[in-house]
Amino acid sequence: MHFALTEEQEAIRQVARNFAMREVRPRAKAIDERAEFDSELHRRLGDLGFLCMTTPEEFGGGGVDTLTWCVVVEEIAKASSAVANGLTLTESMAHYLATLGSEAQKREMLPELAAGRAICAFGLTEPGAGSDAKAVATTATRDGDAWILDGQKMFISGALLAEWFIVVATVDRSLGARGIRTFVVRKGTPGLSCGTKLDLMGIRGFGTAPVFLHACRIPHDGMLGSGDDGFAQVMLGLDGAGRLGAAAMAVGLAQAAMDESLAYAKVRSQFGQPIANFQAVQFMLADMSAEIDAARLLVYQAAWRRDHGRSFRKESSQAKLFAGDMCVRNVTNAMQIFGGYAYSREYPIERFYRDAKIHQIWDGTNQIQRIIIARELTGEP
Repeated sequence: MHFALTEEQEAIRQVARNFAMREVRPRAKAIDERAEFDSELHRRLGDLGFLCMTTPEEFGGGGVDTLTWCVVVEEIAKASSAVANGLTLTESMAHYLATLGSEAQKREMLPELAAGRAICAFGLTEPGAGSDAKAVATTATRDGDAWILDGQKMFISGALLAEWFIVVATVDRSLGARGIRTFVVRKGTPGLSCGTKLDLMGIRGFGTAPVFLHACRIPHDGMLGSGDDGFAQVMLGLDGAGRLGAAAMAVGLAQAAMDESLAYAKVRSQFGQPIANFQAVQFMLADMSAEIDAARLLVYQAAWRRDHGRSFRKESSQAKLFAGDMCVRNVTNAMQIFGGYAYSREYPIERFYRDAKIHQIWDGTNQIQRIIIARELTGEP
């Protein structure tokens, strides 16, 4: 077993780290306060080859492995969760398109996503369907050579920024999971509209809003894939770029919180000495270090299994579960080290705290991850 990155992976990580520290970090506070998307930074991600990294090169992607992508996600997330969210969403949508899209869809959409010129949003969550993804109420009705989509989506990241939407709908609710399909809908299509931008606690600045579909007519070839086993296709996307991206983001955020609290503990004095000298603070830092390393190894393991064609559903859920809980716990400990200053927006810890909680919720709550892991262990379908 090799626990070291290759020279190429180390070089890519250094590029990502330099970009994050020099260009992303100085803008992170403003992105959060204004809740505005930084399109320039997103295009810079494209210039550096960090968007659609695992997509084949013939479609504008990087053609690199999942592990390298996770390394990049972690570095960007250290500087800004909002910017990293754009990176992970784009990778997820590129995965769906590269796996299920037609040749025409790939050639039209993937180069635009890879360059950062366009964003594709994912319409899965609904007011009444989140963790139970197969219970989506949005319908897709066949009408001659077209599909008619009707329904509502909620908490859609990038909705107000997107050029395209990948919408999850059902062709027959009585079929349950077997009725699930995914469709590509372009911005401006009659019947597609977005609601008001949601004022979120964390991960601000990515145009999150509800999406409405009312008699939205799209061509028949707007459906992704053959339609067979559509729910499994949705889950495959969540297992990969979705959950692995979320886990890598959580690791990056927790690492940033540890770095900030360690530096602060060395200069903050109480009782005549730096608080880093006190065992109570040292133990919190030691726990942070151990848990961050453990979460990172879980992410790397799941990414490695995906890259080598091995099953990785359990491993990606374990990574997402552990990294999400670890992130919330250790950002909270970082706040404890900062004490009252953690409540001040002068320091980034306050923003980290608001950004952390979502890692126990999105891409399947951590309770859902436990169910997935248990089913994988027991063999329950």
